[in-house]
Amino acid sequence: MRIVIQRVAHASVTINDKVKSSIGKGFLILQGVGEDDTREDADWLAKKVVGLRVFDDEGGVMNRSIMETGGEILVVSQFTLLASYKKGNRPSYIHAAKHEISIPLYEYFCNELSKALGKPVETGEFGADMKVELLNDGPVTICMDTKNKE
Repeated sequence: MRIVIQRVAHASVTINDKVKSSIGKGFLILQGVGEDDTREDADWLAKKVVGLRVFDDEGGVMNRSIMETGGEILVVSQFTLLASYKKGNRPSYIHAAKHEISIPLYEYFCNELSKALGKPVETGEFGADMKVELLNDGPVTICMDTKNKE
């Protein structure tokens, strides 16, 4: 499982010209599910996300977690994070999980984040054509992959 975390001042997802979800200060997370990903991968990532200390403390040092700041989270599914680009110029998505695996893992990840955060997590719509807007704060962008836990 791969995620891209962006610390944002605000973010939103629009589908068919209607805002589905929006957040203020917090994280926009793009999530890609691989064919061999499991709930354990989602658990590991959820724990890392809520503990990630990338918000400024009183001294202006990135030393506070989203839990400490009361921030919000928006999670958007993005199978293109699993793109293979080794051959040619057209990416292949053969390592992205099929819907029967990726949808339940996406929902599980969002639910685990919500439980850990202690409040609802906003979402996109799996498989929809989404317009994602954000104001990256910092900018702070961090990539995590459960294949690189060590």
